[in-house]
Amino acid sequence: MKTLRLLSRDIFYKSLIILIVFLSSVVAEDEPIDIWKIEKKDNTIEANNEIEDDTKNQTSIIINNSSNQDTQIISNTSLDEKDLIVGLYDPSDNGLKLEMWTKSDGNEIKNIINKINLLELSEDAQKILEITLLTNSQIPNKNITEDEFVNFKIDYLIKKNNKKLIKDYLEKNKSNIYNLKLIKHYVDDYLIGNEIKKSCELLNNIDILNDDYLSKFKIYCLLIDNEREQAQLIYDLLIERGFNDKIFEDKFFFLMNYKSDVKKEISENSILDFHLSYKVDTDFNFQPQKETPQFIWKYLSNANLLQNTELINIEDYEQISLIEQATHEGIYNEDELFKLYKRFQFNINQLLNAKDFYKDLPLSEGRALIYQKLLLSNDPEKILEYSQLLKNSFNNDNLENAFNLELKKFLEKIDILDVPSDYSTFYSKNMQKEELIKKNIKINNKIIHQSKLLNYLNGKKSIKDIDKDLINILKSVRKNKKYIVTTKDLVLMEALISDGLEIPKKYQNLFEFGKSNIPTDIQLLISNDEIGLVLLRLVEIIGQDNIELLDPDTLYFISTILNTLDIDQIRNDILLKVLPLKV
Repeated sequence: MKTLRLLSRDIFYKSLIILIVFLSSVVAEDEPIDIWKIEKKDNTIEANNEIEDDTKNQTSIIINNSSNQDTQIISNTSLDEKDLIVGLYDPSDNGLKLEMWTKSDGNEIKNIINKINLLELSEDAQKILEITLLTNSQIPNKNITEDEFVNFKIDYLIKKNNKKLIKDYLEKNKSNIYNLKLIKHYVDDYLIGNEIKKSCELLNNIDILNDDYLSKFKIYCLLIDNEREQAQLIYDLLIERGFNDKIFEDKFFFLMNYKSDVKKEISENSILDFHLSYKVDTDFNFQPQKETPQFIWKYLSNANLLQNTELINIEDYEQISLIEQATHEGIYNEDELFKLYKRFQFNINQLLNAKDFYKDLPLSEGRALIYQKLLLSNDPEKILEYSQLLKNSFNNDNLENAFNLELKKFLEKIDILDVPSDYSTFYSKNMQKEELIKKNIKINNKIIHQSKLLNYLNGKKSIKDIDKDLINILKSVRKNKKYIVTTKDLVLMEALISDGLEIPKKYQNLFEFGKSNIPTDIQLLISNDEIGLVLLRLVEIIGQDNIELLDPDTLYFISTILNTLDIDQIRNDILLKVLPLKV
């Protein structure tokens, strides 16, 4: 029956395809269509010219203009390495260069990025890494492919998973042949969050993609909008180029009403396949297992399809272990896990001697016993003792994230003055960290690095404008025989000198510059103008530390490096966070 339907439409659709291609060549002078529905640009892309220029390694995308229904073929052609510019930020925004990577060895780039990926970077390090990777730049020339280099940017965006950042990147690099991976992540992530409409918002303006998965996704979006003929057209085109997916075919025929029943098979190959399995089955029943992919766990949670912990058999230790793992991964809330722990029944002797009994119980039940003992404890030392015991139990099973918020609730009941010295480290480590509050800089002209000179760094004054402030401050410092010039003072003064400030000769003896010891490997990179690699090294050095916590000597050589490279904006942001701080 289905075959007859398709055959009857075959001539119509093939004619329609020819018409679309013809129209695309006729309307080449029209503006290209922005798949994000952003404001149209003045520049145009002529598809025919692109196709004629180079047919090698191209991916064709037919874009639909929802306003006038014109179509245009955009050919993403592989460019020479020197010509390809990929990024989000303009180099001039942060004092960088298009050539910031061209002199670097690809093996060194890959090596340091792999090291950085193993670190839990602080917000400050993340910011520098984002600027480094997402600044528009040319491709390195040695020991790294175009694909590898661009994918460092793509992988960073995926790991960070900031939807706006991803969207901005795709807007500015929509002709890049490597975007498919990022587009797939974007639509998948919204679907995992049970927000299929937001996934389809992107795909609504894409008629045909030379990618089977995104074509499947597009078909489903069209079916949601009851655009059956368009969905059929894309499906026919998929079949024409050899598409073979029996699971999707079964669900497609069912949704198109070509058949009245559908196979109960549940596919975990992708989030789209799994979602379709759920949507076409009114009796959908799926129990995740340990080997179930995490994206399915998250989807089940967001779609309220996870089993209620109140219904779980507390004697089913394997199932409870799954709940613990899912809590660690943020799929179940901690509250749900600990409600489950409360359901265990223990006798008085076990509760009184929990520290002895828990070792002989299955791991999950042992943790439940310690948790219940913790609930019954009022003495600060006992709360700390059993909190640490329970935390260690989770840590030993690589479930450390399953007991964070609940742990803080217990610790918040304890006054810091009541914490025994044996537990001080545990207490401070697990208490919720206070967020740093950004305050207006308080000027103190008695201290060089806290003086009005900071107004240059925040853009309120130019170098010429602070000359008078400089003289007044240096006069005051010279009169104060007890004043000791600190490393922070040197950091600020060298930054200002680097940007053109001149210190009068009579005050130069106040300072001993040149004390910064830049590591030899970084000095070599600077000499070779390998800006990108230098910034990656700084990211590695800062690592998980907040800028505010760096020692003055480290701050000094970081600032000196940025001075040498004339990367003023990054330097200023760092110094404004550190210099005004009171010690």
